[in-house]
Amino acid sequence: MSNRPLSVAVIGAGPAGIYASDILSKSELDVQIDLFEALPAPYGLVRYGVAPDHPRIKQIITALYRILQRGDIRLLANVKVGEDITVEDLHEHYDAIILATGADRDRPLNIPGIDLPQSYGAADFVYWYDGHPDYPRTWPLEAKEIAVLGVGNVALDVARVLSKHPQDILVTEIPANVYAGLLDNPVTDVHVFGRRGPAQVKFSPLELRELGHVPDVDVIVYEEDFDFDEGSQAAIKNSNQTKQVVKTLTNYAMKDPEEQTASRRIHIHMFHSPSEILADENGNVRAIRTERTKLDGNGGVVGTGEFVDTPVQAVYRAVGYFSSPIEGLPFDNQRGVIPSQQGRVTDLEGNVLPGVYATGWIRRGPVGLIGSTKSDAAETISKLVEDAQAGRLHATTDAVGHEAMIKLLEERGIPYTTWQGWELLDAYERKLGEDYGQLPDGKGMRERVKVVSRKAMTAISRQEEIPADLIGQDGE
Repeated sequence: MSNRPLSVAVIGAGPAGIYASDILSKSELDVQIDLFEALPAPYGLVRYGVAPDHPRIKQIITALYRILQRGDIRLLANVKVGEDITVEDLHEHYDAIILATGADRDRPLNIPGIDLPQSYGAADFVYWYDGHPDYPRTWPLEAKEIAVLGVGNVALDVARVLSKHPQDILVTEIPANVYAGLLDNPVTDVHVFGRRGPAQVKFSPLELRELGHVPDVDVIVYEEDFDFDEGSQAAIKNSNQTKQVVKTLTNYAMKDPEEQTASRRIHIHMFHSPSEILADENGNVRAIRTERTKLDGNGGVVGTGEFVDTPVQAVYRAVGYFSSPIEGLPFDNQRGVIPSQQGRVTDLEGNVLPGVYATGWIRRGPVGLIGSTKSDAAETISKLVEDAQAGRLHATTDAVGHEAMIKLLEERGIPYTTWQGWELLDAYERKLGEDYGQLPDGKGMRERVKVVSRKAMTAISRQEEIPADLIGQDGE
């Protein structure tokens, strides 16, 4: 190994994988990096997990684009680890593996009625409106009153997309099938429920303020949902973000009800812990039952025994994301993570697995934003560098690195795509936006329209003919 660069496979081309690759590429090691992605497009949850009208999405994608555009980190997309290639294949052809697959599904919520037909995971809905290629093209938008369980940014995204008039989201990159689905949305009221108080909610101040600028949508917050104990006061004092969130919620609560005349409303209910989803005689959702809670003196809450039923016809749970296991690697089913120590992957007994590392949400769970992801990646890479310098990293064969992996993918007939392929797809989507023309009411032009079909995305990226049955669908 001393006569060649260290060869590293990074699995997952979202922020965690891209930042880890960037930090590794700038380390003191002589290294070659292949960045694997299961989808034909990079950026992970920034492309497929954030609402398209999210105010910071373009800034994040621009930063990630600049890293990959350099060309020293080689993207191999449309390759599923655990299916197209195995962890054993990676051990054979790379000296080290970094897992950065993120969290891709909804955390379970175990309450009665959660399995009713109109009870949905927020992640599935997000994947629909973000045009994820592996999810259905249609979504049942039939409810006038909707409950969203959770008080993080995903809950805000879901509430905003459900309540926003479709013409006001058309300026974004939403696919044609999503716009068509939202046109028929009959919603009037979206109720967001959190079990704790205003000093404990996880909304970002910017996203919470943006909610108040959605055209023809009123944000309603209830005065009786404000209470602060010593723990709450300490949180407000010690965190500028908490202080801003509480101020924004207070401003919403002080609005004159007579001025709230919009055709759609988002209600934010605090101190409501979801306890049951109630069904009608036909087995469909008719209400959400919540238990009123109160502060326990430390910023936590306890139940009061008082229950409230709110009429709704659909429920979306946004109580957090959960990672998926990877065939051939240990997985902690309770925490939803791959077990690790400071970034080094371990088995379930805590023994370090040589040459395998984890970073991002697959390592620590779905907490923290971009800053946490960068610091997480830095720690993981420091351990990899330490192990490499100690001579502990070795592939199991002599056929190591990029060319060996390309040969393997081609032998198996895997239609992998590359960074050059992504730039072709990126240009294609931008052209679709340009071809859309001027938006109604002088709202400008569309920057892009997403291609949704995996087959079409792959064909465009590989400069192959788009299958005839896909032409004309969803922008393809």
